[in-house]
Amino acid sequence: MATSDGPGRQALKYLESGRNLVGCAGGAIGLGLHFAGLGGAWWPGVVAGLYAAGALLAPGPKDDPPEHPELDALVAYLRTVPLPPAARVDGLLEALRAAGPGPAAGRRIVRDGLPLAVAGYLRARTWQPWAGADGPDPDAELAREVGLLTAQLG
Repeated sequence: MATSDGPGRQALKYLESGRNLVGCAGGAIGLGLHFAGLGGAWWPGVVAGLYAAGALLAPGPKDDPPEHPELDALVAYLRTVPLPPAARVDGLLEALRAAGPGPAAGRRIVRDGLPLAVAGYLRARTWQPWAGADGPDPDAELAREVGLLTAQLG
């Protein structure tokens, strides 16, 4: 479900923003000039002008990286799992982070593809002593799966 900020929430964001605070400081300087007798009859315009100048010259809000809570949870889990470096799971995670939460392929990989590949790897590692030397290599299988998932992401 997509939510948008209503006008009230946008107004509160602006009131808390750095631009508004710098503008208020400029307006306070204008009031100080008025009380010092330097604004004359034009003091409301001086106060408004200093507020506007401060608000326009202040740096804008920093762009936050797109939020991706499912990917963050997956990364936190994968930090606890001993994965082979040859599988290049870190490269896939970086590509998913760069793609952001938007692409449908990325969401499928985060929700299903990578967790299933890691779960299969862990099961194969558990049963490897009983599979014998002829059994498939779990590290190679995980690397193959991660390669397929990376190709799906594009």
